[in-house]
Amino acid sequence: MLVGGPGANRSEAAWRQAYRALNHGHAKKRCAQQRIVEFPNEIQDLASAFVDMQRKRHTADYDPDAAFSKNEVIQSISEAEDVIRGFAQAPRRDRRAFAVYLLFDSRG
Repeated sequence: MLVGGPGANRSEAAWRQAYRALNHGHAKKRCAQQRIVEFPNEIQDLASAFVDMQRKRHTADYDPDAAFSKNEVIQSISEAEDVIRGFAQAPRRDRRAFAVYLLFDSRG
């Protein structure tokens, strides 16, 4: 984990701030950029799923005519769990680099 996580010796205030720091719109743009190919496949898969799941969430939240079958929802949950498991298998340094990539803009 970058700055904390379950069971970590951490400052609760710092963890809460880091936990809420992700701007989902910014993260979606970063996940869709070509530069994502610099990360291992497990992280690329998570980035792709992030973009897809955010699109689905926006449809569910903002399209009053949207309808999802129980099977579609179960499939989406299963896909999310799979990419999260894959992400957890990526090297820690790459997961940290990805977190930094999502949270902060490049300056040059």
